Amino acid sequence: MTRRVLVVEDDLTIAESVAARLRAEGFEVDLAHDGPSAVTRARDVRPDLVVLDVMLPGFDGLEVCRRIQAERPVPVLMLTARGDETDLLVGLAVGADDYLTKPFSIRELAARVHALLRRVERAASAAASRITVADLEIDLAERRVVRAGEEAHLTPTEFELLVHLAERPRAVQSRERLLSEVWGWADGTGTRTVDSHIKALRRKLGTDLIRTVHGIGYALEVPR
Repeated sequence: MTRRVLVVEDDLTIAESVAARLRAEGFEVDLAHDGPSAVTRARDVRPDLVVLDVMLPGFDGLEVCRRIQAERPVPVLMLTARGDETDLLVGLAVGADDYLTKPFSIRELAARVHALLRRVERAASAAASRITVADLEIDLAERRVVRAGEEAHLTPTEFELLVHLAERPRAVQSRERLLSEVWGWADGTGTRTVDSHIKALRRKLGTDLIRTVHGIGYALEVPR
């Protein structure tokens, strides 16, 4: 099945370069060049992944990401020209799954797109249909998460991170291992990405669910 990618970028040269490479990789590509049209386009075409620039006319990529994720979870690869780490962490907090800082390699962008989609597909084809840990229920087939009877709406990467921890309750997972297993990053860089997603999971599911093991990583807490 051909995957559809929505590229949201106001620089027409960059947008066309990204679109050309992704089409060459076998994707269907739609384009939007400002915040409002990006949200409308995402609603109309229901892309499998969004490549999203932070700086956009109308309203910025952070707001685009919020609105898209509020309607349906979809993997988002954010592009930013900013070097401020805070901006990158805010992007991850509002639902982005990965990011690239400009200038970037078109080849690397294509590789990140493939990696994001593989993660989503891998989770969708998991053999087990449900994971239950204490009052936490994870439906893998429907990609739904319920804790204490309340449904939580997670981004695709938040969902996969939670599944990875829930499959190994109480086991401490290092940030480097989580980056490798969930994100597919083999070099172990980007541990702040893990921290940001853990923070988002705590915000949505409760601060008592995931335990921090200082200097090592995280574990899903289970009442004894």
